[in-house]
Amino acid sequence: MKYLHALILIGFLGANTVIATETEVNKGLPKLDDIKQFTTVLEHIKKYYVNTVTDKELLENAIRGMLAGLDPHSTYLDTEEFSELKVHTSGKFGGLGIEVTMDDGLIRVISPIDDTPAARAGIHAGDLIVRINETPVKGLKLQEAVDMMRGDRGTPITLTIIRQNETKPLKMTLNREVINVRSVRQRLLEPGFGYLRISQFQTNTGSDVAKAIQTLQKDNQKAPLKGLILDLRNNPGGILEASVQVSDVFLDQPKLKYDGLIVYTKGRLPGSELEEKASPGDLINGAPIVVLINGGSASASEIVAGALQ
Repeated sequence: MKYLHALILIGFLGANTVIATETEVNKGLPKLDDIKQFTTVLEHIKKYYVNTVTDKELLENAIRGMLAGLDPHSTYLDTEEFSELKVHTSGKFGGLGIEVTMDDGLIRVISPIDDTPAARAGIHAGDLIVRINETPVKGLKLQEAVDMMRGDRGTPITLTIIRQNETKPLKMTLNREVINVRSVRQRLLEPGFGYLRISQFQTNTGSDVAKAIQTLQKDNQKAPLKGLILDLRNNPGGILEASVQVSDVFLDQPKLKYDGLIVYTKGRLPGSELEEKASPGDLINGAPIVVLINGGSASASEIVAGALQ
């Protein structure tokens, strides 16, 4: 009788689970019909696709597809890709010195990085890379294309590029280098007026900007600056926290509307909302700032430009 009672209980709980799933789709798992459709497609691909594919490949591609279908900015990073991201934000890596993304099966240049083979060769933001040496890019994954552009220092590579307003593809031969990205540069344009260039937002960019301001003031005979040009052109972004720190260098919280709010996020889950605010103090004491941006300025660059505006 105990055994029979247990079976009835399990069946009852199972029925409840199915009913809850079908009637409260937004609060639980997908509908059973949707799950069945997904698994049916999965099995058909495994059985009939021209090449043998593993469950891991199919499920990972399904995850990538789910995120890619949401918006252009959501993506999935596996362990290797996440390690690659950390290498980029550390500021030292090998290659050509270009930030790239996938666009309709081709590689689009987000921006070349200052003082790298790509920048010196004249690669522009928005260029489409269609061939790497003799290999067409169409059909490659982004990481595969990036790996092909990597290589030993001094080795040559030829990129075939399509550029807007050019009548035929451009071929560029570059030599690979070890890329040490210095994200912040500064110089005094004339007495009282400084120029500050941020090429990308790395882990230490916020503190580097503060040091650069101090250097400019020292070069200005320790006198306060009268104005500053902040150059974010072709800056593809980087670490969110670095953009907050850079904005905070120039924002004095007590003098701002909105309690010094720099950037915020909203989400559906409790705890997913984030507010980053400026702290008291402005290193250039309210001097005017001109911010330079262009089509290659993205992500963290847009946050800084918007916050300062």
